[in-house]
Parts: sequence; structure tokens; C-alpha cells
Amino acid sequence: MSKLTVEQVMDLAPVIPVLVVDRVEDALPIARALVAGGLPALEVTLRTPAALDVIREMAKVEGAVVGAGTVLNPAQLDAAMEAGARFIVSPGLTKSLGKAAIAAKIPFLPGTATAGDIMRGMDMGLTHFKFFPAETSGGLPALKALAAPLHTARFCPTGGITPQSAPEWLAQPFIKCVGGSWVVPKGPVDPDKIEALAREAAALPR
Repeated sequence: MSKLTVEQVMDLAPVIPVLVVDRVEDALPIARALVAGGLPALEVTLRTPAALDVIREMAKVEGAVVGAGTVLNPAQLDAAMEAGARFIVSPGLTKSLGKAAIAAKIPFLPGTATAGDIMRGMDMGLTHFKFFPAETSGGLPALKALAAPLHTARFCPTGGITPQSAPEWLAQPFIKCVGGSWVVPKGPVDPDKIEALAREAAALPR
């Protein structure tokens, strides 16, 4: 399985679905529907007891590039990689997690919300960041203000992004993609609905 860079992961589609999956049996139908709809990069958040098994199942789907989200520490990083995660997303950036991710040579999107967060990441050699929580951290005006002086950084805003607001975010040159939970609605899994929402998301201009 070829390794991707963090930039290549972000370039796969305009939207990275942010997935909270409670049941392992839902993993394959969700992943197949998302990939069929044109969204191959899948962020499975480590918010449920089933998450690592969900990553293992989704990794079996041809064309899926499965990552782990809500990774908080090096132990979770190791567990996610053992389960087959090909990229790592965290809500924030700590020295221990950053060093572990860099040492593991795995694509890493750490959460940032301030200039200090981004500068600490850049000091570690990181260039691509999650802007989180995007809307409650000041939205697009805040990220524009941060991206101006930190002009070499690239971002994936996540948190409160909607199909309606995504195009405005994606129009910015410093934004590579957005994270979105809307493509997999809460409730019983409906693969046809998920695939349709994924197609709409995959067609967003950037």
C-alpha cells in the first residue's frame, strides 16, 4: 500500500468526511457509499468504542484512504496505525503527539485555532493543519487573518462547515479541503443517501 503525503490526502477530494460510527457493521456500507460518491479520504473519529474496528473494516474497501481522527496522544496514534489508519487528525497539537506522528512518518493534520498553535507546528516542521473548531474560532475571517502572516501554511477547516458554507471556504488559496460530518447523516445508515451527498460534496469547486 503506497504511502501518501498529507498534501496528497488533502488533495483527494474537497471534503474529508468526519465520521462517528457506533456500529462495526455500518463500516463497510458507509465506506463503500462514500468512495462510490467520490470521497475516498475517510476520517474515523476515535470517539466510539468501535472506532478502531471500524477503521479495520473500512480499510478493506478498495479506493478508501482511511484515517483516524480525535487522536489525542501517542498511544492512540499507535493503536490507530495498527488498525490500518493511513493519516492522523487531532483536535489540537501537543509536543508529544507531534513528535510521535513525525517519527512515524504518517500524514498528520493537527488541530490549530491560534497563531501560536500554527507557529508551534511550523517549528516542528509541519506545514498542513486542521483549523478547528472552524466556525466557533472566528470562521473564515479569523482563518484569513491567520493565513496572511503564516502564508506557507495550508488548512483543512473542520467544525460547523455546511454544504452551503463550504464553497466560500474552498475558494481560498490556503484551504486545501474541508472536514464535514453532513455527508453521513445521523440515524440508520442509508447508503444511497450517503452516496448522493458524497457526490454533491465531491463536486464542490476549489
